[in-house]
Amino acid sequence: MISSLTGTVESVALNHAVITVSGFGMRFSATPQTLAGLHVGEPGRVLTSMVVREDSMTLFGFATEDEREVFDVLLGVSGVGPRLALAVLAVHDPEAVRVAASTGDDKAFTKVPGIGPKGARRIVLELTDKLVPTGAPVAAGADGDPAGAVEQPWMDRVLEALTGLGWTEKDAEKAVRDTVRHEPGLEESGDVASVLKATLRHLGQGQSSRSGR
Repeated sequence: MISSLTGTVESVALNHAVITVSGFGMRFSATPQTLAGLHVGEPGRVLTSMVVREDSMTLFGFATEDEREVFDVLLGVSGVGPRLALAVLAVHDPEAVRVAASTGDDKAFTKVPGIGPKGARRIVLELTDKLVPTGAPVAAGADGDPAGAVEQPWMDRVLEALTGLGWTEKDAEKAVRDTVRHEPGLEESGDVASVLKATLRHLGQGQSSRSGR
């Protein structure tokens, strides 16, 4: 079992990266937050969890032990696969997931693309007593501190990530444009990770509003 990777970052994409370890390029999937901390050509380290299926072995990378633990617990919920578990951590930090699970806040999970009201209730029910808040501060969400100039293709990269998470291209593009219109600082920075997280938050709010009608 591979529990961590330490080496030189070979490449970083929207939903995965490759770290070269002893001459072997090890590819893993990760959240935008984890990927934002990796830089091509520089040393990098991630904790990992391997998901083994009949026809595949997929590695998932995490910046912290808490992220990996929450991911592994989410995999124990019926109907939640690794892709959906990673989407949860793309929208909420680990402590926010713990708080939502312990307080029965199923609406927090409906903010995740691919999770409806019924699925959210099932997740909360099955996570009872399995995830306990640690007392760590809950991140308020990335509002997009400028991270330096980024090339204009950031829009395509954000759309690619959103469609990869299950949104249609039309809905994804509308959500991105609505998000940057309400938060112009995001467009000015062009920071892919910040725009992506803000858009996911925007999409989640819209989904919650519709389900509450």
